[in-house]
Parts: sequence; structure tokens; C-alpha cells
Amino acid sequence: KDLQAAREAGDALATEKAIAAIDAFESNVVPIIADIDAGFGNVHATYLLAKKMIEAGACCIQIENQVSDAKQCGHQDGKVTVPREDFIEKLRAVRMAFEELGVEDGVIVARTDSLGAGLTQKIPVSKHKGDLASEYTKWLEVEEITDDNPLSDGDVAIQLDGKLVKPVRLPNGLYKFRPDTGKQRVIEDCIANLTEGGADLLWIETATPDVKFIASMVNEIKKAVPDAKLTYNNSPSFNWTLNLRQQVRADWIAEGKISPEDYPEGAEIMSARFDDTELGRETDRRLRNFQTDIAREAGVFHNLITLPTFHMTAKFMDDLSRGYFGEDKMMAYVNGIQREEIRAGVSAVKHQHEVGSDIGDKFKEMVAGERALKAGGHKNTMNQFSNVA
Repeated sequence: KDLQAAREAGDALATEKAIAAIDAFESNVVPIIADIDAGFGNVHATYLLAKKMIEAGACCIQIENQVSDAKQCGHQDGKVTVPREDFIEKLRAVRMAFEELGVEDGVIVARTDSLGAGLTQKIPVSKHKGDLASEYTKWLEVEEITDDNPLSDGDVAIQLDGKLVKPVRLPNGLYKFRPDTGKQRVIEDCIANLTEGGADLLWIETATPDVKFIASMVNEIKKAVPDAKLTYNNSPSFNWTLNLRQQVRADWIAEGKISPEDYPEGAEIMSARFDDTELGRETDRRLRNFQTDIAREAGVFHNLITLPTFHMTAKFMDDLSRGYFGEDKMMAYVNGIQREEIRAGVSAVKHQHEVGSDIGDKFKEMVAGERALKAGGHKNTMNQFSNVA
């Protein structure tokens, strides 16, 4: 709020002080961002769920524009979006939940899946050209009604650009968008979510981690909303090595630095034999700078990563299993995990402490006094790690 007030007042010194205070701020309170998918139902269900999340401590609610009962992972096919009016109503419901609980500065992240969603559940009713409904339906894939393609029983027809047309409808009743319209739909989604839905941050779900492509969308959004800010999911669903090596290859071919024959085009470019090549090193450089680059070029305010602990656990367990049941035996655990924990000062090496045995001892002492049978003592093996932070 101080930063916003300073900027609105045009006070450069106050702005600088506010930014410095933000950068230096420390807290033991971890802000909770609650992902409520598509709201798990209608507008009222969304409101009730958001309210429960806020009561549980969430300061930020993230919601997406997919259909609740046809929800897919953002990086899978078969995604279905709702009309913009429907999603805006859910954004307003979330804001109402914040306000009702007295949270004036609650944050709403509005995610759009339109880039990879080629379907919509319903066709909204347009009252006049240029309204939210007409801007949504203009992207539908339609067929002109002719003598050779007449209306049949059960068909749906709409007036579009002065013509009576049939929206292409699948056997499941869903309607198709025209191919290659996702980018424009994303831009329009985001502008509507900010200007009419009251969202604070945007989230654009993409198929690849491409800074230039993401920036091209954000730059269009900023023409309408100059201070638009983006949250970006640095997702393990991307094959980061493959995507960025392909981007480097394409850039270098366009610049004339290499010829197409120098590096393979497909999945072969993932091979370890390219790790120590110039292309491999440039890819790693871009990976190290990805968050910085996307923040600078695409206005990303918050870089997040989903599911890293799932993949980390799977990888570590695979390594441990191969070693423990292979030749290394206990060395696989000690060298790969415990020794690293100790030397890095990871407190979890004292796992009894991490799960609260000290707290248990204090409770026993409070209720039993000198009769307390405490876990912490001379024979507790945690003492072997007493020099570990």
C-alpha cells in the first residue's frame, strides 16, 4: 500500500524507500496461496470454498477458467473453458469472500487455460456487438448454413457477423474454437479478468517455457492494463532441457550461427553427448537466468514451481533403492543423504526433533514434573548430531 501510494503521488524518494522496505522485510509467517482449481462448482460453491480457505489462513486465492466438472491438468489435452462472464462472477465471489472476512488486501490470481483449451461448454448470450459474450463467441468454429449443409433437428444456430451459422459441436455437446486462436483468447481473457473481474495477478498456462512467446502476450495485455502482473508456473510438466535446447537451436539457425545439420531437431537433442557442447552450455545459462529473464521481459511478478518435492522424492528414492539393494548398501544412504544433511546443516537430520519430541518432553514435564519419562536424555541418538544446525 505504501508503494502504491508513493507511486500514485509521484514521490520518487518514498517509492525507493518502500521498495527497500519490501526487499528487506523478514517474517516467520509464510503466506499461503490456495489453489481452488475451477471453484469446485457454481459461483456460490466457489464463494464458500474461498471463504473456508481464507479462514484457514490463505492470503491469496488462485482460480482458473476451466469448467469445474470437466477439469483437466493445465498441461493436458481436453480442456474446456467457461464464458468470460461466468469466470468473472467467480472472481467477484472470491473477492466477496475476502471482504466479508475483513481482508481488504487479499490477492486473487486469475488463471487462463485458453491457450491449450479448444473447447467451450456453452455459448453465452450476447446483447450487443463488442460485449463479453460476442468477444468470446467470435472465436467459435462454425459452418455456414447452406442448401448442402442445412439445419437438422437438434442443431444449434447463431447469428455471427451478419450470417446464420452452425457452431461445430462434438458428440458430447461441447463446442469447438477455431484452431490457432488460443493466444488471442488468452489476451482477451486476461484483460477482462483484470478490468472487470478485479484480479490482482494473472496466470497464463502455456505448453512450453518460452520467454519470447509469453512476453508477446503480456505486452498486448499491457496495452490495455499497463501495470498487469503475471504469475508463472515453472512446471516440471515441461521437458526443460528439450524445450530450451530446441529454442537455442532455432535461435542460432535464424542468426546464421549454425546450420540445421549441426544439432538434431527432435528428442535426440536431449542426449547427454550434447551436455558439454556450446549449445548445451548456452541452454544451461538460459535455465539459470530463466526467472530473471521472464520477470524482465514478460512482467512476471511471481515465479512458482509446482510438484518439485514429488519429483525430488521419486528421484532420491530411486537412487537410494538402486544403491541400497545394489553394491553400495548403507553407503548409498550415508553418502547420498545423511552426510550431505550434516554438512549442509539441514536440521531434519535430527528427525525426532523435527516431529516434536522436544515439545512432547516439555508437555510431560508440565504435567508430571520430576516423574516425567522424557525422550531427550543422554542416550538419545539425536545427541550424535549435536553439532549440526
